[in-house]
Amino acid sequence: MPEVGVAIDAAAEAAPPRPAPPRAAGLREPGLRRPPQPLPGRSLRVLDLPAGASLRLEDVEGGQRIELAWLPAQPGGIDPLAALGLPEAGEGLAALLAEAVPGAAACRALLEAQGLSLADLTVHAGFGPDSPAGAQLALQLPAAGWLIVGTPAPPLAPDESATATPIALWLQPAPGQALPELPPPLGPLQDEWRIPAGTARAYMVKAGEYVQVIDVAGRQCSDFQAFARHKLQAGRPVALDATLTRTLLGQAYPTPGLPSKAFDAEGEALLELVQDSCGRHDSYATACSPRYYDDAGYPGHANCSDNFNAALAPHGVPPRLAWEALNFFYNTQVDAHQRLSLDEPWSRPGDYVLLRALVDLVCVSSSCPDDIDAANGWMPTDIHVRLYPASARFPRAIAHRMSPDAPPQFTRETAFHARSAAAGARFVDYRGHWLAAGHSSTGALAEYWACREAVTVMDLSALRKFEITGPDAEALLQWTLTRDLRKLAIGQVVYTAICHPHGGVMDDGTVFRLGEHLFRLVCGDDRTGLWLREEAARMGYRAWVRSSTDQLQNLAVQGPRSRELLKGLLWTAPDRPTVEALGWFRFTPARLGHARGLPLLVSRTGYTGELGYELFCHPRDAEALWDAVWAAGQPLGLQPMGLEALDWVRIEAGLAFAGHEFDDGTDPFEAGIGFTVPLKTKAVDFVGREALLARQGHARHQLVGLAIDGHSVAAHGDAVFLGRAQVGVVTSACHSPSLQQGIALARIEPSLAVLGTALEIGALDGQQKRLPATVVRFPHFDPDKTRVRA
Repeated sequence: MPEVGVAIDAAAEAAPPRPAPPRAAGLREPGLRRPPQPLPGRSLRVLDLPAGASLRLEDVEGGQRIELAWLPAQPGGIDPLAALGLPEAGEGLAALLAEAVPGAAACRALLEAQGLSLADLTVHAGFGPDSPAGAQLALQLPAAGWLIVGTPAPPLAPDESATATPIALWLQPAPGQALPELPPPLGPLQDEWRIPAGTARAYMVKAGEYVQVIDVAGRQCSDFQAFARHKLQAGRPVALDATLTRTLLGQAYPTPGLPSKAFDAEGEALLELVQDSCGRHDSYATACSPRYYDDAGYPGHANCSDNFNAALAPHGVPPRLAWEALNFFYNTQVDAHQRLSLDEPWSRPGDYVLLRALVDLVCVSSSCPDDIDAANGWMPTDIHVRLYPASARFPRAIAHRMSPDAPPQFTRETAFHARSAAAGARFVDYRGHWLAAGHSSTGALAEYWACREAVTVMDLSALRKFEITGPDAEALLQWTLTRDLRKLAIGQVVYTAICHPHGGVMDDGTVFRLGEHLFRLVCGDDRTGLWLREEAARMGYRAWVRSSTDQLQNLAVQGPRSRELLKGLLWTAPDRPTVEALGWFRFTPARLGHARGLPLLVSRTGYTGELGYELFCHPRDAEALWDAVWAAGQPLGLQPMGLEALDWVRIEAGLAFAGHEFDDGTDPFEAGIGFTVPLKTKAVDFVGREALLARQGHARHQLVGLAIDGHSVAAHGDAVFLGRAQVGVVTSACHSPSLQQGIALARIEPSLAVLGTALEIGALDGQQKRLPATVVRFPHFDPDKTRVRA
């Protein structure tokens, strides 16, 4: 026995150690918790709060005062605000009520129902001009009641930096109480129902009514089908046809805006997609069917096609083996090898699509039961459907999020929207705003020539605007921007790059210096402001970065006759430069027409390569400004301009565009904006400086202009070849009306960036078709910038 024991011990010693069981991956999955409720600046909110609940408020961007008033559900109840020691407030809530800001009607209705006025309540103040970004206030509610929260602020003047910014609200229920699973209804409800995981339900919708399909917990697919009732009643069950819908729209699935319709197999438009908070769906794959699970080794598994058959049978729809459908929240894609693949949905808790019926319909929605792959995040959950009456009105909108955890912000109209629409605009979603792509009254070509030969007007209010203020405002911008802000005088504008630590370009923009400690950054991305606030906190700078995008609207007036148009339209104070005297990259406060006209800020800037100006105004003055510019411009050949014509002129002028000439993997030298990085003269450190010092003089690529033989047009992403070798990539391209040939901006090997170098642009697969191209002087149009400096 001892010998056996010894043998066993020796074997144990000789055996390799067992590996530890694999640990769960440390996944980071933002967006799967419900975001806070946003309360915009200059608005009111009434919160109906139960006893025992707690509320947390956050001053998201800093410097935003709030005012609060408590109405107890029972007379004589304790005011929980008094326990916080908050000071009594001034007239902010009263001013918001009088101005009829968003939420004012609900506040007035509450006060009237209680037989009270604001004067009967104690109004408390919280936060203030010195509160840092992220400052928080917590409130515990011993009894039920209503809380009125307001975010007062004066209207923003174009030449000032005071702005109104959002407050975030988090509600925590009392122990034992559950938070509501669903977002609040979009309007008055007509009906609603839950579709439990793994089931389907058919329902009828009348023409004009709205259907909202909600992903309750996130990452759950919902297949959708629809039939025109008049065809069903005639014995013809003609279903929504995803293939025909894709073909007629020219894109993968319907989206809010012009390509919003879904059609049946006979080409009848059944419904339109009005709002979408997810942005990723499928129209290629069928709803899951028995065959899918049989082949995977799960015979008898519940599936959407069988569920559809059961739900539709009472409506006279014959069964199908596999149903074609619009698969909401289903994340599929066709990869470079032409394979259809899937992954977990993009949808977050509460994400939805909103549809409007164009004819009387029988619809069916599923909550997909797929639990054998990532289609539903491996765990099927519920879908919720809401029905709204035809009398409801909902704007067409797509959701955008500043960060993965941020609440969705839907596409919004600028203050110039009505005037653009009257001019025949075809609107597209541009970074969360509806902007004109072109105009039916003119067309992109006429708009282009108006910009090159006369004058155009264009709504560019979608550009992001941030007010950077405080004693450390200059220090913050010195640290985060590539330009030397110490050299920026009051009244001057400078174009700058904004880089990541590794040297890649995060964003670009223009900086206006309004005062010693007052700056305005006009850029392209909301996240830039978020990053600036993070850097201010990390570096300990006493500076505030506050969004003013929706409080400052801007028109671009561009073209060789723009000065002629504006010189008789704008009044400037005697100590300010006139429009005629305003220098390139300078700005000045101005008034429309006369000394008491509406206030403006006018800058000698643009994105066209032409003489041009930008006019900034408060939204309430936008239509009056458009009307004045429109009337003054008619004798000069003024035309509205959209994004299509703008793209042509900016490519000709060699101007960089985010996602094309630069991105996170492209440094400013490679993007053709190396002049924004004064490494020799800006001695102080800034984000990305060390990486850019290492890259300077060693750029991997150089941005050049290419002239393409004939009238062929290249596309963004096309490869540039020298023989068989790929030596670059096209970043932007168009047919130049001025040069009467195709042109392109391209990043290529620096050794080939020599005038006259002959290259080829690969079309189709890059091999079957080649477009001969030549490196030419950069930029293509007015390379000496004589027009823009005129």
